[in-house]
Amino acid sequence: MLSVQTFTFNAFSENTYVVSDETHEAVIIDPGCYSREEQLTLSSFIENHGLKIKFILNTHCHIDHVLGNNFAKEKYGAPLLLHKIEEAQLRAVKNYAPVYGFEGYREAAPDQFVDEKDTIAFGNAKWKIIFLPGHSPGHIGFYDVKEKTVFSGDVLFQHSIGRTDLPGGNFDALIKSIHENLFTLPDEVVVYSGHGPSTTLGEEKISNPFCALSLLR
Repeated sequence: MLSVQTFTFNAFSENTYVVSDETHEAVIIDPGCYSREEQLTLSSFIENHGLKIKFILNTHCHIDHVLGNNFAKEKYGAPLLLHKIEEAQLRAVKNYAPVYGFEGYREAAPDQFVDEKDTIAFGNAKWKIIFLPGHSPGHIGFYDVKEKTVFSGDVLFQHSIGRTDLPGGNFDALIKSIHENLFTLPDEVVVYSGHGPSTTLGEEKISNPFCALSLLR
């Protein structure tokens, strides 16, 4: 059974997830920890629960989701995985990080590229990768069929959707990703988003003012 721990980090209130199972193997999704205090919060939880980090995963590579990539890689020696299309977004962060007050940002290179043909396995878990472009060109999500859980990054939020006014954003692509690659999953699937509280696909299909299926009927 999956255990999901949510941390809200940095000035953008970004959700970082540590996901583990009974084997104590774990992954970190979108490490946004920047300050020393945030890094200690993350590492203390991992140490106190005896977790072994197998992968560091980026749903996408906007600044708020990658601030802790370097820290996590150095601390745990785990490979950083993302979609190939997102590499340009990741490389760009070092150029604009100081503008947002993150002068101490340290870049971390990806170790492996993944796409929708791949799966990610740790412990007893095996996740499908879902391609979800729109908020960012190479955005991906991670779906656990057995546990009925999806980590959607900044594509779908509780009663909202990701913004598309950033470089590489595309509103039509985002809505298509939601309708064709998320809303085709079962209603009971729990959605862990890049910001804000969790929700379910069933709830969003009914009541999300930006993309609810009920609004299309």
